[in-house]
Amino acid sequence: MTGEAIAEELLLLAYDDETGKATMPRISLDLGMAAAVLVELALAGRIAYADGNLSVVDTTPTGAPIVDEVLTRMAADEPLSSSSWVQRLRHGLRDRILGDLVQRGVVRDVEETELGFIVVHRYPMVDPSVEEDTRRRLTEALTGGPAPDERTAALATLVAAIRMEPVLGLTGEAARDVDKRLAEIAGGAGFSGEVSMEDSVVRPSVALVVIALGQAVDAALGPRR
Repeated sequence: MTGEAIAEELLLLAYDDETGKATMPRISLDLGMAAAVLVELALAGRIAYADGNLSVVDTTPTGAPIVDEVLTRMAADEPLSSSSWVQRLRHGLRDRILGDLVQRGVVRDVEETELGFIVVHRYPMVDPSVEEDTRRRLTEALTGGPAPDERTAALATLVAAIRMEPVLGLTGEAARDVDKRLAEIAGGAGFSGEVSMEDSVVRPSVALVVIALGQAVDAALGPRR
């Protein structure tokens, strides 16, 4: 695997660069982190959908520590449905990814105390280059640029699934058309559930994770309005 993990890109988009605080509900972000790692593993050919479940088909490490931790955990367990894995993996994964970003100098960990006894953490940006590249790729994909690569398409699909459109900072016509364009990207990449197993193993695996994510977000936040 090359570049930043999809979960890391998604997380950086969700946190305010200056305040270091999440700009969206934590539950949907946690669910998104779990789905992003599953999508990463599917794109890398490490897991695949079979007989109603996601199963490990290749235990070779991807080179991304957090992704490989999840791969090891899945390999040691029995195959489970995509919805089960999204729920199982969401606990603690966001903090683990934030810790990795702190260690790499992308964000810094600011510990504060509220009301005299509640310890909270903020994660202001230190190195904006990763997020800048992520935003550039998404903006190009959403404003009529070249067709996005597979990983950017997966990231855009996850952005839509966890209702992150506002953080993209689009304006004018691009903002009005963002939902339509995100749906087009997901469909064009085969991540919307419309590609059969005969066409691809990877794409249905990703689509099923995205569907499970959308259902979990709807259950947590209520249907979209």
